[in-house]
Amino acid sequence: MRSVSGSERSARLARRHGFISPPTSPVDAARAMVGLHSSDPATVFLSIHARIPDITAADIETALYVDRSLVRILGMRRTMWVTPTDFASVVDSSSTQDLVEPQQRRQAQMIESSGLSGNGAAWAKRVGEETLAALRRRGEATARELTEDVPELGETITVRRKDGSVMGTVGVSTRVLFLLATEGRVIRARPLGSWISSQYRWTPTESWLGAPLDRLDHDNARQQLLETWLMTFGPGTVTDMKWWTGWTVTAVRETLERMGAVEVELNGDSGYLHPADLDPLDFPDPWVALLPSLDSTTMGWKQRDWYLGEWADQLFDRNGNAGPTIWVDGRAVGGWAQRKTGAIAYELFEDVGSETTGSIESRANELESWIGDIRVTSRFRSPNDKKLTS
Repeated sequence: MRSVSGSERSARLARRHGFISPPTSPVDAARAMVGLHSSDPATVFLSIHARIPDITAADIETALYVDRSLVRILGMRRTMWVTPTDFASVVDSSSTQDLVEPQQRRQAQMIESSGLSGNGAAWAKRVGEETLAALRRRGEATARELTEDVPELGETITVRRKDGSVMGTVGVSTRVLFLLATEGRVIRARPLGSWISSQYRWTPTESWLGAPLDRLDHDNARQQLLETWLMTFGPGTVTDMKWWTGWTVTAVRETLERMGAVEVELNGDSGYLHPADLDPLDFPDPWVALLPSLDSTTMGWKQRDWYLGEWADQLFDRNGNAGPTIWVDGRAVGGWAQRKTGAIAYELFEDVGSETTGSIESRANELESWIGDIRVTSRFRSPNDKKLTS
């Protein structure tokens, strides 16, 4: 059995994730990573900039909202992603559509427990169809504007834990639009504010993309998604793939078997490579990168010791969300944050040498200039992020 060392995995990461040969466009940057995490809108822009230093925020907005060669959709693990538009159907058919029925049931239960209707499913379907019809009339609209057309969107739903205790409340508009997006019927369009804003306008999918998302064969879509993941993040363990996709272990193993994935040894554990990707890669020249919160590189694996070492508890929050990180030659060695003044502060957890520290300092200054007057606060704060901004 072939053995893949941590240093070889770092070399693969450097070459596959756009740190040695920069992508040439926002679409290429997203494609190189299978997709970019978009739960925090700033992540998309900062992740692309980390791989294409001379890109502008306007260039990325053009790809998202003018050319629409990138699209923001719900995907793996029920989280938001930005993917190349021509890959969106793979994400949707492999992962998103599995969420539809559970989310429909949950929404019906929430409506009934909140006393809005005795038949939550019928109520949700009616309000959803009325919302979609209003959106088609308007072309694009915010949730607030849609509430003018569909008054039920202004109601609130009580969110309960499994034991029945109350967690809080959420607006009906949030839940209805979330479900319509899960069903692939609506898309988040341009936000109201700057590139860090999450107050999106909504639009019908066919209006935004010119046609509905294609519905692909479920198993074929899963195989295509996992093959793409292995070519980007491989080798990885079943645990890594189960976590990243949000699928069951059985689904991951069946998909690996269909594609003929090759088992390899990973420091005493079992992992897999794509069958067309077995040859070792040359080790690249030294490199550094400042990656944002939730960057797809940092979030690429569940088992992270080989690139995080001892620093996971400093760079991730309790729920497994990555904060901003500093990378040297394929390992996370520190963290950074933007202070209220706009300055980029950083901390290194290990001695990386004066020359590398100088490169990190230069990269921090360049990032500070690129962000400019915008103030970026991570949605998911790691301990190191909090420390640097305190």
